[in-house]
Amino acid sequence: MEARQKADLYGLDLSNVVWKSAPGSDPDNRIEVADLPGGAKALRNPSDPEGTVLRYTAAEWQAFVNGARDGEFDR
Repeated sequence: MEARQKADLYGLDLSNVVWKSAPGSDPDNRIEVADLPGGAKALRNPSDPEGTVLRYTAAEWQAFVNGARDGEFDR
């Protein structure tokens, strides 16, 4: 099922999604996030808006958020 979810996410047209970034973030050092159906998310580099867009299922995104909250990415 996960592979199908990913395929569906990468098949979505993103031309009308709303991209958000953290308020006050440095424009040269940030990412933008867009909400997708079913709680999924898309990420891109705003300095290259036509470049690669990463897409995450709701479960993948929640795992990332939980890891960040738990300090898994702290140095």
